[in-house]
Amino acid sequence: MRKIKYIKKSASEKIITTLVQYIFLITFGYILLYPFIYILSTSFKSVSDFYDPTVEWIPKKFVLDNLKAALQSMEYWSSLKNTLIVGIIPALIQFCSCAVYAYGLARFKFRGRTILSAIMFLNILVPVTMLIIPTYVNFQHMDFLGILGLFKKISGIDLRPSITDSPLAFYLPAIFGVGFKSGLYIYIYTQFFKGLPKELEEAAWIDGAGPWKTFVRIIVPSSGSAAVTVLIFSVIYNYSDYYLPQIYLSENLPLSVMLNRFRYSLSSIMSYYIDNGTDMIAKYVIIAACLVFLIPLIIFYSFVQKKFIAGISTTGIVG
Repeated sequence: MRKIKYIKKSASEKIITTLVQYIFLITFGYILLYPFIYILSTSFKSVSDFYDPTVEWIPKKFVLDNLKAALQSMEYWSSLKNTLIVGIIPALIQFCSCAVYAYGLARFKFRGRTILSAIMFLNILVPVTMLIIPTYVNFQHMDFLGILGLFKKISGIDLRPSITDSPLAFYLPAIFGVGFKSGLYIYIYTQFFKGLPKELEEAAWIDGAGPWKTFVRIIVPSSGSAAVTVLIFSVIYNYSDYYLPQIYLSENLPLSVMLNRFRYSLSSIMSYYIDNGTDMIAKYVIIAACLVFLIPLIIFYSFVQKKFIAGISTTGIVG
């Protein structure tokens, strides 16, 4: 038999390999962190720091005026409460409902399963802007199976309620698994459930557990990594989305909409007041508004980052 020779790396080769890895990681990390470092640094600068050529990253004088102006102009605390109502709660609803729908697609064979899978992929591929007009019309005159519309034709009385300008416009799609990015969450869950051993469920069925009890007692505790991945995606997407809230809501706006409107209003101010540093004050306030918008997401992610990284690796392998 031919002997296999194992070539050991020399000490110099190991040092070069390690050095190249560190250079790559530091460079890649700098590219990713640069925008946040810039936001963090600029939010506490004064106008005098901008005109000082010696100030690059660390301000000579830390000021909180930019943050105070951003908090006041965005009505931060009330907008944050509105974000919890129309953003975070629908995200948690999707987190639960998509798991149920994904389990049905992954484990049960029934008529129409292929059609539902196709609808799931369409939900991922078709942008929400293409469906916003029919969706808004349906929400303006909410009807189930055309019953109330038929009653209107017979009696002339329109009983179809409008759920726009209310949290129901976000809760109902989340409950039925057709909310913002729901197709992506169902797909992640489905791929993970397909990789779970069927022996776990068969053992539960032998013990007399039904499908729902098996899902709650066996599947849910076993899907921690996929659940954390979906939870983070759902919270971040719903927290950051400003398109749907500004379409459905005319008052009680979330932070994402307030930040978007605040940015455009200050941009118009900057176009008129360019002299005496007023435009730089406006830029600093916009950047400070971005910082206070990101803070809740950073706090949330800091608690779940380890499980999120494990979930990404697991859901990427299972197929």
